[in-house]
Amino acid sequence: MRILITGGAGFIGSNVADRFVALGHEVAVLDDLSSGDRTFVPAAARFDHADITDAAAVERCFAEFRPEIVDHHAAQIDVRRSVTEPRRDATINILGGIGLLEACTRHGVRKVVYASTGGALYGEGRVLPATEEHPINPESPYGASKHALEHYLHLWKLLHGLDYTVLRYPNVYGPRQNPHGEAGVNAIFIGQMLEGKRPRIFGTGEQVRDYLYVGDVVDANERALTAGSGEMLNLGTGVGTSVNQIFAELKRIIGFAGEPLYEPARAGEVQRITLDATRAGRVLGWRPRVPFAEGLRRTVEWSRTAKAGA
Repeated sequence: MRILITGGAGFIGSNVADRFVALGHEVAVLDDLSSGDRTFVPAAARFDHADITDAAAVERCFAEFRPEIVDHHAAQIDVRRSVTEPRRDATINILGGIGLLEACTRHGVRKVVYASTGGALYGEGRVLPATEEHPINPESPYGASKHALEHYLHLWKLLHGLDYTVLRYPNVYGPRQNPHGEAGVNAIFIGQMLEGKRPRIFGTGEQVRDYLYVGDVVDANERALTAGSGEMLNLGTGVGTSVNQIFAELKRIIGFAGEPLYEPARAGEVQRITLDATRAGRVLGWRPRVPFAEGLRRTVEWSRTAKAGA
């Protein structure tokens, strides 16, 4: 297949790109490199340095590459920034997404695989782990904007026949996650601990998330190429892990001697959420395979190698 991956130079998107290239697909990556890394893009993939809100650049990419499938990972992902800059968040995540859908219609794309969010979409978990039927009450503009495009995907299928599969991600971690700026707590802690710095924990550290290794996310994207028509599917382990537990596990793996610094909680952050992925198991034949401790060990190993080569 010819597959266009938006955000394919980023943490998750580049891992997906590697898998698709390895499977023999023809891959193009569209990324503005605002948070991605050009070196993460597979050598065999076409690369377009462009923003998804740049209509002319998107049109040029679609016209030249003519993708059959779009795997959409490009997004504004900073929860805190979405709170302070909601208009920018919506411009990228909603208007940028609609522009992609319009291009899909013009150029005969068959299907969109959309990287959505489960962790920020449901809000504070009422019943955990949350199924796809859980009330949707995002507590940040980021969660609202990611959910909005799900509605447009449904409409595009209804109005234009464009197929889709929505994958609602939990907190994804693993190799290539940026330890600087807005990133997963695992990458941030690993980066700080390897430098001998005390990690900062916002709030009590008892906030709970569902952490999924990036290789398991890649598996779901691969399966969604040919399954999950018109579905919105949670990914996750159903198991909650607190920030304090993450610190303790990384302290053990790395051999870190210090203790964390506790700071005030941040606005817009959900305190407890885990996701029920039963439907993804039934529809895609997918299940998580990498235990959390093993995933952390692999991530630390990658981070040490990357730090040594920097």
